[in-house]
Amino acid sequence: MSVESADEFGTEPVTAERFAREGLAALRRLTEAARADVTRAAGLIADCVRAGGVVQAFGTGHSQAVVLEVAGRAGGLVPTNRISIADLVLHGGEPPSVLDDPLLERRPGIAARLYDLAAPHPQDLFVVISNSGVNNVIVEMALHAGERGHRVLALTSLAHTRAVPAGHPSGRKLADLADVVLDNAAPPGDALLGLPGGGAVCALSTLTGVMLVQMAVAEAAGLLLASGERPPVYVSANVPGGFEGNLELEKRYAGRLRRTAS
Repeated sequence: MSVESADEFGTEPVTAERFAREGLAALRRLTEAARADVTRAAGLIADCVRAGGVVQAFGTGHSQAVVLEVAGRAGGLVPTNRISIADLVLHGGEPPSVLDDPLLERRPGIAARLYDLAAPHPQDLFVVISNSGVNNVIVEMALHAGERGHRVLALTSLAHTRAVPAGHPSGRKLADLADVVLDNAAPPGDALLGLPGGGAVCALSTLTGVMLVQMAVAEAAGLLLASGERPPVYVSANVPGGFEGNLELEKRYAGRLRRTAS
């Protein structure tokens, strides 16, 4: 499925109402078109949880907003871990200045280093999130995880990834490397509303990415319940007993989940 590109909206004024209308229409189309892929994605997540695995979520740039929907949030699954380029500093002993490199995401070997720092178990599932799906570190992470026997779930824009060349030396893209692909249906460039004279404003991929993640989590929880297992789910730390209850659940995965203030 795809969302119309920005320049197909004509000369309609750019307004909040227009974005709400177009964004909600995109979400309605998405929930129907992605149903089968969400079911397959949920199967991967449920299998990982049943096996005592951890869902390892990785993304760079603004895709980290969707990674945060996967890992460590209220109402989400406890066995989830966020992998971030900042791990090079927080856990890998690199100086903070390494993050000043604007081309860090394109450097070879970064994903392998992040993988080693996460120390995943064989049964862990990798969820790799990238709107374009062509960034070197994104493709490298999916390759690295797949070569080591992990199942890989990708969340990307197929319209965008098909419109741009591969950035990895292998010529492969994130969607080529995943066991299941969730298409966020964002247009090339992500922005939804065309501007007079060219260009566009208001990104879509976070809205649709969050919808896909929460649909997959809901479906996975349903699969676990159907097999007689209670999903290990976070309660908000801002309700009585939430923080303490979460700590008890996290003990099952001691040393495998990173929960920092950042």
